[in-house]
Amino acid sequence: MIRGPAKETMHPRNRFREGYDFERLIRSSPALGAFVRPNAYRDESIDYADPFAVKALNRALLKDAYGLATWDVPGGYLCPPIPGRSDYLHYLADLLAEGGSKIPRGRAVLALDIGVGANCIYPLIGASEYGWRFVGSEVDPAALGWAKKLAASNPSVADLIECRRQAFAMECFKGVVETGEVFDVSMSNPPFHASAAEAKAATQRKRRNLGAAKSSVNLRNFGGQARELWCPGGELAFVLRMIAQSLEVREQFRWFTTMVSRSAHLPRLHRALREVKATGVKTIDMAQGQKQSRILVWTFMEAPR
Repeated sequence: MIRGPAKETMHPRNRFREGYDFERLIRSSPALGAFVRPNAYRDESIDYADPFAVKALNRALLKDAYGLATWDVPGGYLCPPIPGRSDYLHYLADLLAEGGSKIPRGRAVLALDIGVGANCIYPLIGASEYGWRFVGSEVDPAALGWAKKLAASNPSVADLIECRRQAFAMECFKGVVETGEVFDVSMSNPPFHASAAEAKAATQRKRRNLGAAKSSVNLRNFGGQARELWCPGGELAFVLRMIAQSLEVREQFRWFTTMVSRSAHLPRLHRALREVKATGVKTIDMAQGQKQSRILVWTFMEAPR
């Protein structure tokens, strides 16, 4: 049995921590077989510069690990790495378990995914792994429609996921969070870049690193839409806005969280959290191999339950 490389830096509960069993994945999802071949280290792998290969791997992983038989993204939308997205959810489960005897499971837990995207990946995995309910917000009508279709196409989680249109592009909570609604946690994976030019340059670097320059695959529509990749002011401005707006709904959330890709942004973000008088703040480090990231967490509760 040939497996992909182990990823010991992942969360202990991550189903992909020991790598990929390609033989089993192919048995479950035969279409993946067309893309699997030995890499430079003679391990079975795929060409991660090929968007069709990445989609095929994602479909196989979601089916094998979570029983999600239907998944896809339209051309040009972000195709997320499944193991990394899973890690975020596992760390949120740990966060919600603090002070308790076990990880919370079941529909009593309600999470808000800010910017659910066409891939709907966090609600699909979170509902499958933990049985949580999710509200996913989205500005892009086409992405919203696709996310709704994905949720409805997977009966095991369909009644746990609700996707709502965010009509105000600069708002994180207003227009989505309903009066009297109480969430256990919010989550977000903000756009990294501050401009279209910056996002394009980063995408080109990524493609070069993946060897896409040598590939015959057409990558024109691979990598994400504008709103998925950049926003005015980039990640820092997005999270600062989220922090300011979280104050307005502070009594409706147990925890607020967001991914932060650049550690250099943390001092400014922590200062903003002091300014809004957050009562609890922490940073959770994450890593997938060489890639380092972190989750910024805050609350306004005196004693988070």
